[in-house]
Amino acid sequence: MPEANESAHERHDSPQLTDDEQHLARLGYKQELNRTWSGFSNFAISFSIISILAGCFTTFGQGFNNGGPVAISWGWPIIAGFILIIGFTMSELVSAYPTSGGIYWWAAKLGGPAAGFFTGWLNLIGLVAVTASVAYGCATFIDLTISTWSEGFAADYSLTRVFLIFLVVLALASLLNIFSGHLMAIINNVSVWWHVVGALVIVLILVFVPDYHQSFGYVFTERFNNSGYSDGSTSTATYWLLVVPFGLLLTQYTITGFDASAHLSEETSAASSAAAKGIWQSIFYSAIGGWILLLAFLFAVPNGPDGLPDNAGVGGGGVAYIFTSALGAGLAGLVLFISAAGQFFCTTACMTSASRMTFAFSRDGAIPGSRLWSRLSGARVPANAVMLVAVVSALITLPALIEVNIGTEAEPLIVPTAFYAVVSVAVIGLYLAFLIPIWLRWRIGDRFEVGAWNNGRKYKWMNLVAVVEIAIISVYFVLPFVPQGNPFNDDFSPKFVNYAPVLTLGALLLLTIWWQASAKNWFTGPKSTIDQAVVDVFDG
Repeated sequence: MPEANESAHERHDSPQLTDDEQHLARLGYKQELNRTWSGFSNFAISFSIISILAGCFTTFGQGFNNGGPVAISWGWPIIAGFILIIGFTMSELVSAYPTSGGIYWWAAKLGGPAAGFFTGWLNLIGLVAVTASVAYGCATFIDLTISTWSEGFAADYSLTRVFLIFLVVLALASLLNIFSGHLMAIINNVSVWWHVVGALVIVLILVFVPDYHQSFGYVFTERFNNSGYSDGSTSTATYWLLVVPFGLLLTQYTITGFDASAHLSEETSAASSAAAKGIWQSIFYSAIGGWILLLAFLFAVPNGPDGLPDNAGVGGGGVAYIFTSALGAGLAGLVLFISAAGQFFCTTACMTSASRMTFAFSRDGAIPGSRLWSRLSGARVPANAVMLVAVVSALITLPALIEVNIGTEAEPLIVPTAFYAVVSVAVIGLYLAFLIPIWLRWRIGDRFEVGAWNNGRKYKWMNLVAVVEIAIISVYFVLPFVPQGNPFNDDFSPKFVNYAPVLTLGALLLLTIWWQASAKNWFTGPKSTIDQAVVDVFDG
């Protein structure tokens, strides 16, 4: 073994590796990406992807129409509490294994190659879907902002125009990601303050400008059902067990993507503690800020001509209707602009996270064309992976060009069913990917070697609660959101279909076939990119 000994000797005599690089070497990887991210930057990317200026705005209608204010005022803090528990379990895992592969690496380490393979693909599907959904939401709010300030622009509205803006948003986010990893760290730092200050400005505007505010009784007890299920009833089992859970997609979708702190851990200093804190702190602060923002929306719901809350108007027009009715065009446009800019920050952060996962998964040979997607540019960023994520994001959002009206010709209610389907794919893919390593860590029990940040004995109940919550929401989000999307309904039409189960279950079927026919023979999990002799130097 003279060559191996020489390699270890040469490496040992080279400039001393940092603690982060030594930890990464023990996990089998050499330092390839630039480790220029601070702990704040690591927190910032997850906080930016959660983005209360994105999810709280784009999926507000989902919560409002499916359950009414109670699905938001009570649903948000309850579901956010469960998500925080999920975050704590993942913080413990990233502290032990701070690699760009993140979720899939944990699963492979704890459960073997098959667990890693399926987890990685679920995570990748979820990350691409969340990138697509945020970019499309950003395009929608850019269109709304300009339309609010220009009646002529509003008159020419079309889904095609929104889709073209969506493509521009994807292209700009891709260019920023390709330019420099350090630039993205700076952008995410700016994004945190934009979200904090922007949300505060919006709340203050909604508190002081409207002439009238709804009562606490309305915000915390009002129920209604615009879903089409159960003939609009709010007292049936269907309302509580089907409609309201659909409304909870607002929270579950908004507070996701926090695994970005794990994917950027190879670029973060003191990653075993900084990335762990980045996950749970981004959830915690987003949960508080998002709830305050949503309550401000609900209190600002305008009254209709009859003097009662205009639930139908808000149900059809979403938050934009609240703003234009309560604030006027000028301030409404400002609020929409703050949100649109926040959503652009979110899009760029999603692109960063998805591209790093693509890079890491390709580095281990799991994606067709892996050599291309794992290649780094001169700026040491996975530029090819960025472009792949952008192209796939555009393709899976093509159904958003189909207009879906669940109202009537006289009173249209246009619902972005395709958008909500992409949102569902994002939620299902990401959270199922989270579930696998969380479950495996619970199964291993006290044999798990914890990192600098851990949950102690509390993992025994935290991990189980996390697994159950994820399993339940995954079932709900493959169901049809409106009755017309049910194939057994007399009014069924393909345009109403929630195609999330087609994509997720279809992808799982294809992955299973691929695994059994081929992948199990060559995919062995994470591949070491560093000489084992180097690892032995630090372990010895």
